[in-house]
Amino acid sequence: MRCMHINIRKATFILLTLLINRIQMEDQTRSSTEIENKKNESPNINFKKKNDVILNCPTNSECKNLKGSCIKCDLKEKCIYGETLRTTCEPEQGVTCTGPISFPREYICRYCYQTDHWEHECELSANCNSVTSPPSYYVTNCTVKDDIICLGLRSFKKKLVCNWTCGYRWSTTLLLSITLGGFGADRFYLGHWQEGIGKLFSFGGLGVWTIIDVILISLHYLGPADGSLYI
Repeated sequence: MRCMHINIRKATFILLTLLINRIQMEDQTRSSTEIENKKNESPNINFKKKNDVILNCPTNSECKNLKGSCIKCDLKEKCIYGETLRTTCEPEQGVTCTGPISFPREYICRYCYQTDHWEHECELSANCNSVTSPPSYYVTNCTVKDDIICLGLRSFKKKLVCNWTCGYRWSTTLLLSITLGGFGADRFYLGHWQEGIGKLFSFGGLGVWTIIDVILISLHYLGPADGSLYI
């Protein structure tokens, strides 16, 4: 009678190899399925976005008064930056208007992301720290205003400096720090609760902590705990 000796290491290696191959095959199948689904969904998404644009366009108004995404213009990409040009525009497909469907417009040779900050609107963020040095930045979505004609996409990404406020006043904070800083009132007001409790039970660090906070607040070095700016 023969005895079979099983090499545990080899058996474990074979089982792991089979398991990894199975996982890779499932991942490939799942990825291909997701790609096909995205391909099938993308036309529907674009169609919905276009319908939303059409619904936001005015109806029964003169075509020459339409603006922004409601019109399409024949813009020349080969032009000198900053040059003022004239072009012909017409309503987007599905937009209803009165009068001649072709009308002239003037525009400046530039892409939409090159417009000045007062010519586009951006989504502001309050999830960043405004009191860092150097200043922190965040990337957000911006869209040019309706009366601006420019090259490229009307919506684009832009990096903005983190600069927002939540209503904390610097004068109020400094006054609290001078008068009631020994009890941690300035820290409580700014939202630094742990430091406020520490100042309260240590009587402002026997006065030393109070003096330091007055200096830090007067120099705008100590700000609100949420990372916003003073007003």
